[in-house]
Amino acid sequence: MSLRIAFIGTGAQGASIAADFTQAGLDVTLIDQWPAHVEAMRANGLTVNLPARTLHTPVKAMHLCEIAEIRQPFDIVFMVVKAYDTRWAAEMIKPVLADDGFVVGLQNGMTHEDIADIVGPERTIGAVIEIASNMWEPGITNRQNDTDESWFAIGAVDPEQQHRVERVATVLRNSGTVEIVDDIRSAKWMKLVVNAAELIPSALIDAALRDAASDPEFLEVMRVAGYEAMQAALADGARIMPIIGMPPTMSNDPDRYVDQIFDMVLSTFSRDDTLTCSLQDWRKGRRAEVDEVNGIVVDVLKSKGRDAPMNRRVVEMAFEIERGERRPGPDNAADLVALHKALRAEA
Repeated sequence: MSLRIAFIGTGAQGASIAADFTQAGLDVTLIDQWPAHVEAMRANGLTVNLPARTLHTPVKAMHLCEIAEIRQPFDIVFMVVKAYDTRWAAEMIKPVLADDGFVVGLQNGMTHEDIADIVGPERTIGAVIEIASNMWEPGITNRQNDTDESWFAIGAVDPEQQHRVERVATVLRNSGTVEIVDDIRSAKWMKLVVNAAELIPSALIDAALRDAASDPEFLEVMRVAGYEAMQAALADGARIMPIIGMPPTMSNDPDRYVDQIFDMVLSTFSRDDTLTCSLQDWRKGRRAEVDEVNGIVVDVLKSKGRDAPMNRRVVEMAFEIERGERRPGPDNAADLVALHKALRAEA
């Protein structure tokens, strides 16, 4: 019997991966909370614009409210909602998840812990995803990395289930390179480290990722946010490990590792016009994953009696933007550059 697969959250990332699965002949159901998007997919199928080709495929699309009508459970559910939506989405999908099924969290942050808390660790697979994409119109996603440039890591939250992860990896390989890791928690932390450096900082100045990093002073701001995130990761028990195709011989020095992974993301997984998901969220009038990325860094180090001044200021400025007290723009760079200079003077 073929696997029944669902995606809950079919924005830019989820839709493009689901399209790959559908093209491969898998039984895939797309579930989303944006009504216009669901109706567009039902009427016209799903269009995925890739760097050198365009995919157009009919898909099975459902509104979020229709989950209660599902009678046959899913074997694998890929969760691609925003990190702050994880808990309610896991509660929604739990009644239609097979007893021996998996929820795979293709998300930023440490969402595997929230998923496991709701559906059980034995039914949870953590994941790291590295794809650049955007969606501005219903039914159309723009993916900047084709399958040969897309990368995933997955691992079971419950070690007793690790032997079953290969079956999920086989499915996911329809959309990119997949590595199975024994320490998914550390892999998730390594991705959070680079996300802390990139996502909100570049969004604060309303810039594409490469444009933000092209300013030497602001690049140092971003790196410091990453250095603090690495200190939080190590304080929380994570180990330094290669992700996104990094060589196993990379540096074990925490700061040097941050530099290496940041440089790899800029050179391999982004384009000149790549906007981080945080900036896309703000331009759509939505809130970004602030607490779930930079906020975790602040909270973890605070729990250890330590400070994360750069991430703390990034979080403060981000929430000022979301409250309407500040606007994203290049003027915000001066605040963070001044903080970096003050921190260097204190060191």
